[in-house]
Amino acid sequence: MLSVERYEAILEELDKMKIVKVSELSKYLGVTEKTIRVDLETLEKRGLLSRIHGGAVLPEQGSRIFPIDERQSMRGEEKLQIAREAFKLIEPGETILLDGGSTIRALASFLGEFPVTVITNDLKIASELLNKEKVQLMVLGGSRIGTSSSLYGAEASEMLKRIRVNRLFFGTTGVSLEHGLTVLNSIHADWKRQIINCADHVSLLADSSKFEKVALIQFATIHEVDEIITDKNIPEDIKVKLEELDKSIILSQ
Repeated sequence: MLSVERYEAILEELDKMKIVKVSELSKYLGVTEKTIRVDLETLEKRGLLSRIHGGAVLPEQGSRIFPIDERQSMRGEEKLQIAREAFKLIEPGETILLDGGSTIRALASFLGEFPVTVITNDLKIASELLNKEKVQLMVLGGSRIGTSSSLYGAEASEMLKRIRVNRLFFGTTGVSLEHGLTVLNSIHADWKRQIINCADHVSLLADSSKFEKVALIQFATIHEVDEIITDKNIPEDIKVKLEELDKSIILSQ
């Protein structure tokens, strides 16, 4: 098992159990306890967990980037305002691709006033759009991971190779000037690389808490994004540096 595969497995267990033990992880992953301790040290340096005697727990509330369910339920008002700004970019008749996530679902809730084609792999987004007559909906097939509402797999990937969209709206777990855009899962990383490649215009929706956070796997650099839509609480120094990179920054009200 590759180290990144162990990292993913450790974080998945921590996401479920909120605490992990070195001895149990050693048996579960079939490696020595020394290897697990090194893995936990690496993940702690990335801010993804906090080591304790004999194991690890979630980091402090202010710095944690998961559990996923907890993260998606936070900053609801900021996400709604970000989604409203993103909606203003969409032109009637366009074909857009909507990634999964709570902020993108908020964007979907604004659609329906004018004709637009929406492609998504997220079942919750599809459900939001199902009864909107002016939305031409295409759902990419596949299988979901755990309790996720998004579908992944060969079917969805093959469809992506055959389509081209005007705009992509997507999210990420972490945004870093140095480390780019990162997520916690290799399947999510592969998916996001694919959707970026099939879009003429790429818009990242990320609330200010995502900035200068680094998850496990990089899937893109800042340079691959055309614009970033965030809230007014983004640190000023980060905003300035992004503008120096000629990135368009749209701040929600």
